[in-house]
Amino acid sequence: MDLHSLIRDVENFPKEGILFKDITTLLQDGEGLVESIDQICSHLEGVEFDTVVGPESRGFIFGVPTAYKMKKGFVPVRKPGKLPYKCISKTYDLEYGTSTVEMHIDSIKKGQKVVIVDDLLATGGTTKAMIDLIEELGGEVVKIVFLIELEGLNGRSLIPDYDVESILKY
Repeated sequence: MDLHSLIRDVENFPKEGILFKDITTLLQDGEGLVESIDQICSHLEGVEFDTVVGPESRGFIFGVPTAYKMKKGFVPVRKPGKLPYKCISKTYDLEYGTSTVEMHIDSIKKGQKVVIVDDLLATGGTTKAMIDLIEELGGEVVKIVFLIELEGLNGRSLIPDYDVESILKY
């Protein structure tokens, strides 16, 4: 199945000059969604890890079924004020502004091996912020898997020391 054909381009979203890769069309296609999760999981075969971490909201869409299929737990990374317990936070730059993400202070245990799953690698800011939080809590990021990578934005340059895979590249 050609997953590229299920991704819709939306020009000038969320602001002028941005070409947005819309995954809602892929999510609406049952076979496309299953194929996406299966491909993400195939990149994790043979990887020893304890838990999956994913950012809201689209990282939840791909991270939770991946964790389920791999029989692992899932740790949500959210925007400030959304998690109910004590958190650590990290502010980072986006392609079109800044943002902050948070994790519960007890979500990653010292020495845990972590896989990050997300829908998109753009500038790498969100991913780098998650890595910083995971490592601050004593975890080790052993693999990062994205559905889509926008290669022209050089997101890998922020995370050069990590094992990164992308299903679709643009």
